[in-house]
Amino acid sequence: MTSYFLSPKYKQAWLGPARLAVASLAAVITAGDHAGAANGRKERAVAFESRTAGEPVEPIMAIISLRNQRITVYDAKGWVLRAPVSSGQKGRETPAGIFSVIEKQAEHYSNLYDDASMPHMQRITWSGIALHGGPLPGHPASHGCVRMPYDFAARLFGATRLGMRVIVAPGDVAPVEIVHPALFPTRPRAGTVAAARAAEADEAARKADQARLAAVTASREAARAMMRVAENLKLGAEAQLVAADRAVASAGSAEAREQVEDAKAKATARAAELETQWAAAKAELQPKFDTVASAREAAAMAENARVVAAEAARKAALGLEPVSVFISRKTQRLYVRQAFRPILESPVTIRDADRPIGTHVFTTIERTGGDVDVRWSAVSLNGGHADAGADKPHGSTRGSRGQGVEPMATDPGGARAALDRTALPQDALDRIAGIASPRSSLIISDEALSSETGKDTEFVVLMSGEPQGGIKFRRHGPETKVRYERPRDRLPFAGPYSTR
Repeated sequence: MTSYFLSPKYKQAWLGPARLAVASLAAVITAGDHAGAANGRKERAVAFESRTAGEPVEPIMAIISLRNQRITVYDAKGWVLRAPVSSGQKGRETPAGIFSVIEKQAEHYSNLYDDASMPHMQRITWSGIALHGGPLPGHPASHGCVRMPYDFAARLFGATRLGMRVIVAPGDVAPVEIVHPALFPTRPRAGTVAAARAAEADEAARKADQARLAAVTASREAARAMMRVAENLKLGAEAQLVAADRAVASAGSAEAREQVEDAKAKATARAAELETQWAAAKAELQPKFDTVASAREAAAMAENARVVAAEAARKAALGLEPVSVFISRKTQRLYVRQAFRPILESPVTIRDADRPIGTHVFTTIERTGGDVDVRWSAVSLNGGHADAGADKPHGSTRGSRGQGVEPMATDPGGARAALDRTALPQDALDRIAGIASPRSSLIISDEALSSETGKDTEFVVLMSGEPQGGIKFRRHGPETKVRYERPRDRLPFAGPYSTR
């Protein structure tokens, strides 16, 4: 048998169709590229709604409706941004639950899916769930992440910071204002104290710089004075001795040598005299040496003061970080985190513990008067609002469904009932009230903490009755053990969990 690839007889017959096939394939690829580029431009043109031209007012919260395929961003005054999204497809569903932004990267590429571009990525779990810009086909289509319009993702990225609460809800729910005596008070004048500590740190740093410069200047002046005296005395003595040595060497007669020896003796005496003058000069320079020592000591003290002031400012700034409290009916425990670090764990009493309580997020909004009063908002997921029996959020339903429908306001009755059934230990309540500040939050849930809660995360709570394919599909690393401070080990806040 003759190979078509070697036989000249068949070579021409094969090359013609091959060239045509290659040309056709190139045309298809080029057309596909153009179509892809057009689609990319179309995706970038997806409109989103905005109620503000400026920056949102803290605290900022994002609520994603899986059923309506929509994200709504709320600030202290109400909703400010809204856009369609594309969440996880069937089998890799975006998990419903409570999250926070734990990492931000303006330019990010997936390490799971062929370096896929994930612009303006805001991570909400370390296993790989994130919010980012991406194509929106009009239905759930991602591998678990939440895709947003490109321009919206860029806008949101610029408005948020680490720790922003992200709620992924089966339906679409809006926060409502709530008042209840069980909501803990916040620490007064925390911002004033932090500003004062920052000013003290700046002043201490300025004084340390001045003291260090004074020490360097004093040391330089003393060294220069010392060198001048030493050089003058040394040169004079050396010149006389050298002259005497030369005279001795050139003397011919005994009488001449005697005269030279006498001159040398006088030079030696002069050197001794200069040595005495040197000692006197050192004594005269002693105040300069003392000034140098004093300046160095002052510089060391100023540096110590700078370190102490900087640490105080750091702690004061850390104190402004919101405190998060999580109460689990399942574990009957209370957990406290601040700046992504666990600081306290305690038993908690929930009345009728065998009866569901729902999942509720309470957030301090802003001070309303004096130094202590704040407003609180509440968001309930299932069990606490009329959306509890809503359609299932996942699947191939088109995202346009429900896009024009306003979110359903949380039923404050369900949120209040959850607070009524919860009793915090007094020592834990006192501790929380001592460190809480605006933007702090309280989560009450039937659920336990998710294993996604770990190092450098806020509390992560997954809704057990909802698909979690986007989480389960991902490969988890070694479990991060999290230590909470027990009441018996209670320390001042500036303990092992302090950060920044």
